Amino acid sequence: MFAAESHASRHHIAIAAMACLCVLLGGPSYAAGAESLIIAGATYYEPGVSGPGWAWTDADHLELNGYAGEAIGAEGDLVLTLAGQNSVTESHAPDADITLCGMEVWGNLTLRGSGTLMATGSQCGIHVSQALVVDGCTVDARADGADITDEAVAGVIAGDIAVRGGGRVVAAGAGTGAGVRAYGVYLQDAGLGVGTAGCRLSVDASWLDAVGADGGVACTGGSLVSARFVTPAGGAFGASSVVDASGAVAPHVVVEPDVATPSTGETDGGEVPGDSTDKSPANATPAAGEPTTGPTANPALKPAAATTKTKTTATKTTVAKTTKPKTATTTTATLPKTGENCWIAASVALLLLGTVLLVAVRRC
Repeated sequence: MFAAESHASRHHIAIAAMACLCVLLGGPSYAAGAESLIIAGATYYEPGVSGPGWAWTDADHLELNGYAGEAIGAEGDLVLTLAGQNSVTESHAPDADITLCGMEVWGNLTLRGSGTLMATGSQCGIHVSQALVVDGCTVDARADGADITDEAVAGVIAGDIAVRGGGRVVAAGAGTGAGVRAYGVYLQDAGLGVGTAGCRLSVDASWLDAVGADGGVACTGGSLVSARFVTPAGGAFGASSVVDASGAVAPHVVVEPDVATPSTGETDGGEVPGDSTDKSPANATPAAGEPTTGPTANPALKPAAATTKTKTTATKTTVAKTTKPKTATTTTATLPKTGENCWIAASVALLLLGTVLLVAVRRC
């Protein structure tokens, strides 16, 4: 009797193991990434599409090589690899899914590669709801504030930003509308999980040049690693922005690598040595100086129009973005996703494990 019960127990174990295998084998077969991509006036819901100067190769990966066109947007995390010179400009079509920004990502955005990106818009050049990472590439982001009122305007608006790997960022914001607050870089908690860990600037052996009448960089804190403030003299991270030696908000912030100084982590706000002539961006406003490897020309900021746009914008400190309608749907073929390889390997391993379990139970 004991032997029969033991045999039955082994069968129950085998059945449970096979049930677990079925659940695991039926798991997701794709990697996390953007749920949709808006580019060149069309909306795509599956990767494996391309056009002049761009290719959406995987859910979380977009490549630009010589792209020059309308705004780009993504719903979810995105890694953007840059090659050559690229530019994105706010769409002025009345029914466009993206408005007011050159690039808009509702998630995390990583910009990388050997190329450059120039992004222009009326409210922001680049808007990222969570973290923006600029890794080794050159980025020029500008907002002119045209037709904007009672809003923050900035070259870059994000949850937080990290510039690393020798990356170069120029960011400028301007505007003359009522209630406009202009920044070069504006870091905010958009209520999407950034929280107290966000709203921070990190520069690691890289360049940053940010200018805005109400602050070059608006942030709650930050750190410089193998880098230093060139402008303002004695610059430091204040409670809500980068400040000068007197504690006043700095309208122009320049950070450059400090190869002669080892990594120091959090800045101490001490006085900074003078600027060096062989580093870039130069100690000047972005309108006058850019990274030496950046775009060959600076676009002139367009003047603010006398009329007000009919688009609805939030009138609070944080820059709210409305959910984009899913228009101009394009059906596309799906390419194999990077996550499938991992799941295929795991599925094979689990299938072999289940077979071994069944053989072992039968022999018992």
